[in-house]
Amino acid sequence: MGFLSDLWLFIKERKKFWLAPIIIVLLLFGAIMVFGGGSAIAPFIYALF
Repeated sequence: MGFLSDLWLFIKERKKFWLAPIIIVLLLFGAIMVFGGGSAIAPFIYALF
């Protein structure tokens, strides 16, 4: 969690708020790949990519 807090401080200090949506989308894709990789919905997720 230290990395995320440092990242947020960087975004806030440098006024680079346009990075926030990119980071959120990357985190969502990562979560989908991790949690969906070993489940029954894996074939549907792989069809998206």
